[in-house]
Amino acid sequence: MEAFHRRFNVFPSEAAYVAVTLWDAHTHLLDAFDSTPRLAFLSPEPGSGKSRALEIVETLVPSPMMAINASPAALFRSVSDEARPTILFDEIDTVFGPKAGDNEELRGFLNAGHRRSGVTYRCSGDGGQQTVQGFPSYCAVAVAGLGSLPDTIRTRSVIIRMRRRAPNEKVEPYRQRIHEKEGHALRKRLTTWARSARPRIEGAWPEMPEGVTDRPADVWEPLLAIADAAGGTWPERARAACLDLVSVGSDDKGSVGIRLLTDLRDHVFDESGAGADKLPTTLILQHLNSLEEAPWGDFGGRPLDSRGLAALLKEYVTADGSPIKSRSLKTPTGAVARGYHAADLTDAWARYCPPRSDDDAAQSHLAAVGDPADIATVLRHPSATQPAPATPRTGTR
Repeated sequence: MEAFHRRFNVFPSEAAYVAVTLWDAHTHLLDAFDSTPRLAFLSPEPGSGKSRALEIVETLVPSPMMAINASPAALFRSVSDEARPTILFDEIDTVFGPKAGDNEELRGFLNAGHRRSGVTYRCSGDGGQQTVQGFPSYCAVAVAGLGSLPDTIRTRSVIIRMRRRAPNEKVEPYRQRIHEKEGHALRKRLTTWARSARPRIEGAWPEMPEGVTDRPADVWEPLLAIADAAGGTWPERARAACLDLVSVGSDDKGSVGIRLLTDLRDHVFDESGAGADKLPTTLILQHLNSLEEAPWGDFGGRPLDSRGLAALLKEYVTADGSPIKSRSLKTPTGAVARGYHAADLTDAWARYCPPRSDDDAAQSHLAAVGDPADIATVLRHPSATQPAPATPRTGTR
């Protein structure tokens, strides 16, 4: 299953491959757990492979139900049926985004369905003959979309922060007529494995990594139980993935972030000293706010300040997956000030910014990204180092 994902999905880390594979498996054993984590593929920009990831998940989980534009009533009635679906919700930003309203009814359904005891109550009947009826809400849910999720859903989710593929990251073309059958064959094998593994999973209390408690422990408990039942290297890889992903945020920004990254690359770091490797925040803001036809001089009614700059940049990450933050640096006068290092921005420049007219400079940024297959971690799987297909598909969905 992991190898199947690797053929068509470029996830941001080894931990993501482990988590998604375990999530796929846990959907076949829902009734063995007290809760089910939501799986969320989120990104700051379109074209980051979220829909493709959800498409591969669809081939591996039981009774998948693509729920774009599905009403809350349709969802909780479907879940209450005997053939409980696995709900896959693409374009979730159209439901919970800034222009979509609150959608409290759907939010309540998703929150209630996290627990096996979750029930959604509705009135049924006509006129004065209505009675209150409880609809079971417990079901597995995976979502994909831009930006973030409401906190009540986000904290119940395994967050996979998708990124636009760099030019050196290739995937195999996905052809539904061919590869969907392969996924269904894997799903059938997984169903058989789940039946044999159920006695080892029911009632299991997997040991949590140190420091993972409360809600994060609820989220990861089913996945760790699956890993322990699978044996081999899975228990170790799963706990490493848990520690890696449990603190991942999800409030990614939209196009304003790409504009900021591009201006920093093309008009601040390069023009502030023939490719400066670090600059104090005050000088960065001075250059940004002086750019003509840029939004920074009048950003929300006032010039962009250090707090606003930090809020925008922290939504993107460095090559090692850490949020981009200011660091202490020495000025030419010897004073210490807060500022940003170009090395922290290189990965985001390569993934999100449009190509520069200076091709050589662009290639130097891409070279700094490196090949993830060269990074050895406890999460390493042999398939991670397999060569790319001979005729890769360059587009993403």
